[in-house]
Amino acid sequence: MTIGYESSTPASRSGGSADREWASRTGDATIPSSLRRARAGAASFFAKRTFDVILGSLGVLALAPLFLVIAMAVKLSSAGPVMFRQERVGKGGKLFVILKFRTMRANDDSDRTWSVGDDPRVTTVGRMLRRTSLDELPQLINVLRGHMSLVGPRPERPFFVSQFQDKIPYYLGRHRVLPGITGWAQVHGLRGDTSIQERVAYDNHYIDHRTIWLDLRILARTVSQVVSRSGR
Repeated sequence: MTIGYESSTPASRSGGSADREWASRTGDATIPSSLRRARAGAASFFAKRTFDVILGSLGVLALAPLFLVIAMAVKLSSAGPVMFRQERVGKGGKLFVILKFRTMRANDDSDRTWSVGDDPRVTTVGRMLRRTSLDELPQLINVLRGHMSLVGPRPERPFFVSQFQDKIPYYLGRHRVLPGITGWAQVHGLRGDTSIQERVAYDNHYIDHRTIWLDLRILARTVSQVVSRSGR
């Protein structure tokens, strides 16, 4: 299953008034070509995928003991599974199942409820995992499966994508590449309950300027910020 995307996406669903203005001027109801273009060719895609697989594999091996400790803490903190699985929208609007360490008490409304900082559903262990972003570590498995990249726009739930694409210009432009565990928006503080408009701007900027060197910079800043948050 896919979420409406590019040429099959009417202007009213491709990013609000800016996209409708583009469509009225050009007769093209898709995302503007300047946003559709993903500069990376086949060689660049292969390089990024190789980069993801090598670092992702090393990460899983190196962090295996930490995975075990976190899994035990989550299991002891509250009833429910260790892993949280949820559908997200990936490249080209395709749906995939994202993996996380569970940070909330078991509930049935996470697909349609926007989590805020003081969410009462979050467990004590879950709050620590969220503050340090350690709950995201299982997404290394998503990277190895080819659903995600180490760096890219963060994937969103289908329910919210269907809302944001109607209101936020060029929102669907984020789906031109694989979603990431971290991204240009996140290292600029746009994580959690922050401006979606700003995230979209940073995500599309990253896509139009991405390189392996930029990915390395983003990963380095992510590690630095995680260590900083862990020390608080």
